[in-house]
Amino acid sequence: MKRLWMLVVALLAWGGGAQGAGLSTCVGRMPNLIADICWSCMMPISLGPGRLMDVRNQEDNGSNPSNPVCSCVVKPTIGLSTGFWEPARIVEVVRRPYCLVSLGGIDVDPGIPAPEAGRSAGVSGVTSEQFYQAHYYTTTVAQLLSVLMDSPCMEKGTFDLAYMTELDPLWNDDMLTAILSPESLLFANPIAVAACAADCVAATAGFGSSKLFWCAGCQGSLYPLNGHAGSAGGGIRGAELMVQRLMAKLHRCLVAWGWEGEAALCGPYLMPEMDKQAYKVQLLYPTPQTYGGVGGRCCQPFGRSTVLWGAGREYPVVGEDFTFLLFRKRNCCAGI
Repeated sequence: MKRLWMLVVALLAWGGGAQGAGLSTCVGRMPNLIADICWSCMMPISLGPGRLMDVRNQEDNGSNPSNPVCSCVVKPTIGLSTGFWEPARIVEVVRRPYCLVSLGGIDVDPGIPAPEAGRSAGVSGVTSEQFYQAHYYTTTVAQLLSVLMDSPCMEKGTFDLAYMTELDPLWNDDMLTAILSPESLLFANPIAVAACAADCVAATAGFGSSKLFWCAGCQGSLYPLNGHAGSAGGGIRGAELMVQRLMAKLHRCLVAWGWEGEAALCGPYLMPEMDKQAYKVQLLYPTPQTYGGVGGRCCQPFGRSTVLWGAGREYPVVGEDFTFLLFRKRNCCAGI
């Protein structure tokens, strides 16, 4: 947290605040780590393949090891194979560059040009193009739980701003983005796009299909891995698409790793291709999603239709930026 505030102060001193701002305003609110978080999203908590604790039949991706007993060599450990959903990251999707919504709406514009988000209307007034900036934070939620429960399976760390798309030249350029994900050219056709309808159905019923890796469920195509959302529809739908694309990009850049399955029992591993079944998402801002999901659940897998949980959570001016809490599937060998 100290490093983040030093960065904020330095950027303000360098850029002089909100110079060169467009029409959008910088608003926000720091999340309440008690009231705004849907704690039931951490469930189910499992031992081996079986569930130990659950509330409202929370969704799980089936990555749990089959053996409840485990061992690790690097850190000599004999323990139990546990599984849960860790509140690990915060992603905010914003209209105004350098606006830190999760820090209360602080504008840290350093004077480095970055495109402002916007929407353009197509035929009959339907949104035909969306563009957003995004920020990626590590959180202190898991660390807080680690202190309370003394759990070796919670990630240790601090609240920190780890990534800003404004400083990434690929985020606004389709041609440059193709260098990072050349396979996107294979899915820029009507047949591949039409196949995403099946992924939308799968994500609405449970988790999206891993076989349809180029799809973002009901949000459309995962490619290109940048801030141009195309005809994504409403603001929440476009924002969740940005979250999926950002996480896919960070996996491709080896910033985000894999924490699920038997391979993760002794620590994370490289995962250059994001497993969209490894994440569930909860809206924190502008309206915390602590109710109103499918089956009474207040978080959902990537790609689920926003019609089922996003209604009434977006409103003009101060409710058009979005903050999401990512729950990451975690398997761990908890030492005895």
